[in-house]
Amino acid sequence: MIELEGVPELVDPVMVAAFEGWNDAGDAASAAVAHLDRVWKGEVFAALDAEDYYDFQVNRPHMWLDGGVRRVTWPTTRLSVVRVGAEGGRGRPRDLVLVRGIEPSMRWRTFCNEILGFAHELGVEMVVVLGALLGDTPHSRPVPVTSVASEEKLARSLGLEESRYEGPTGIVGILQEACAHAGLPAVSLWAAVPHYVSQPPNPKAALALLNALEDLLEISVPLEDLAEDARAWQTGVDQLAAEDSEVAEYVQALEEARDTAELPEASGEAIAREFERYLRRRDPRAPGRGEGPAGRANGPGIVGGGPPPRRTGPEDPEGPRGPEGAEGSRRNRGDRGDRESPENPGDGDDPPAADD
Repeated sequence: MIELEGVPELVDPVMVAAFEGWNDAGDAASAAVAHLDRVWKGEVFAALDAEDYYDFQVNRPHMWLDGGVRRVTWPTTRLSVVRVGAEGGRGRPRDLVLVRGIEPSMRWRTFCNEILGFAHELGVEMVVVLGALLGDTPHSRPVPVTSVASEEKLARSLGLEESRYEGPTGIVGILQEACAHAGLPAVSLWAAVPHYVSQPPNPKAALALLNALEDLLEISVPLEDLAEDARAWQTGVDQLAAEDSEVAEYVQALEEARDTAELPEASGEAIAREFERYLRRRDPRAPGRGEGPAGRANGPGIVGGGPPPRRTGPEDPEGPRGPEGAEGSRRNRGDRGDRESPENPGDGDDPPAADD
């Protein structure tokens, strides 16, 4: 392990992690954590030794020039810290420990133990892992987000349903299982990305994950241009779908299935949650206010010349079938609720990359 600035003293810290790869469809999860790091100006204090966990033929280092001097950036996992809710002396200040990296190529148990070592030393109260997977969900509807808890007591306290997932897993599932064995509460939040438009970026899914994180931690995240990027992304997919009648018919079928499954009371809860977030953002001194640069999203693209076949097996090389390694799961209510089974939500990234 390489310590960059030492370990800071934190206030009621929660660890929020995301990993590029098999459980990061559309790069939505890693983009969400990157957004948190950017808007709150995260300070990196540690990085894991890349030699211990990565195959550099799979995740190659990058070369770049710094004032004419050639530099090399190695693939790794970095930890940074941000302070939330301290502006204006109002709100309950707390720290978020952000973990950003790439799913390791090897030594997963050692990798998780090192992450948990930081969590223990920093006094982390809970770990929240973000993930994204491919599912049969229309791009034109609110992004479904599923919550999964690491143990039964936590699942009951959060009002989660039991998950019976069995199948392949990635580093998200392994890290959550490691938290459970260590007695550290852990929750994972999963956004479902339309499998017919899986290329990154997907700002709409990243926004949905941030909204779910706001609800879970009762904080307000500065969204900046992310909502506008999400609308632009959806408009772009609308235009692409309209150019192919087969895709348009397929999207319409998904929309009808989604709308039929929606419960009337779900929309009421969605409105209430959105209103709560609005009130948190309305007060400039409320927790989570901040400023910072925001990146613009690139345009979307639809896979193939028509709707791809539905993937039905956990052996699918393109990614996972659902949130793994947990005791409880739920669909976030209302505008982020979906009626697909958490055991069969879709796949991860396109091959050859396989990331959890």
